[in-house]
Amino acid sequence: METLANLESFVRSAETGGFSAAARRLSLTPAAVSRNVAMLERNLGIRLFQRSTRKLTLTEAGERFLHAIRNNLDELQASIASVATDRGEPAGVLKVSMGITFGVEYILPLLPEFLKRYPRVRPDWQFENRQVDLIAEGFDAAIGGGIDLAPGLVSRVLAPAHIIAVASPSYMKGRTQPADPSGLAAFDGIVMRSSKTRRVRERPMRNAAGDEMTVPLKPTIAFDDPEAMCQAAVLGMGVTQIVVAHALRHLESGALVRVVPQWYADAGAISIYYVSRTLMPAKTRLFVDFVAEAFRRQRFAERFAGSIGQVGRRDD
Repeated sequence: METLANLESFVRSAETGGFSAAARRLSLTPAAVSRNVAMLERNLGIRLFQRSTRKLTLTEAGERFLHAIRNNLDELQASIASVATDRGEPAGVLKVSMGITFGVEYILPLLPEFLKRYPRVRPDWQFENRQVDLIAEGFDAAIGGGIDLAPGLVSRVLAPAHIIAVASPSYMKGRTQPADPSGLAAFDGIVMRSSKTRRVRERPMRNAAGDEMTVPLKPTIAFDDPEAMCQAAVLGMGVTQIVVAHALRHLESGALVRVVPQWYADAGAISIYYVSRTLMPAKTRLFVDFVAEAFRRQRFAERFAGSIGQVGRRDD
């Protein structure tokens, strides 16, 4: 009987097109994945892959074998994950990607309690402002906003990604609060410039009545990092448009105030995303549930909502 490791190495290599990508997903070395596949081929007496220096290509026999076992392997993994969950003993490396500022501020503080509940889980977290390829790079989950879901991935919404205009009280002192976003053109603008395209993205702002207006914020200062934009605004250098999650602590402390507080831009949702639920191991399933419950308990969905004009006030 073939081992689960050999079969999984074969299936993941076929899905990702290479031993290295499969190894990242399985938390193994490429050499180990290659050995597992070679052992499977030797035991079956057939060649499953045509190998080249650039990629792997399934042979005709490999295509047939993949079709025959893939669903059965998925069901077996789901059963193993289910049993582990029922026993309450999730274990193994939990590889997660998240933005630097958002992850450190909102996700990292959840880690002590999570590890207290599940001490056999070993976090391997990467803090970076980019969308990762969960399957090819071997991540269990990722957290972020504006995510394009690839086939085989699912997501769970945590909170809205609303963008608001903010400035420091010192900057706004002596300046008239504009009636709508068109008045932002009179202020110094701290804008986000894409590190890839070098373009400044403009998002239309809306109000509760459903009116929309493009924001003519002039690019007096340009950054490619939201934390730098927040800090520049706190220092009184101008007005910036920023996701509420990045500005929240400054709003709650009074270091920043909203400009045109009844207007906001909708950038979608902040979500936690992961590979199809059918294949989710216990460690991932419990982590997703834990984060979602923590966000519900701390009312982040409400506190991140730019549609509420008084963002920054807390009643608790």
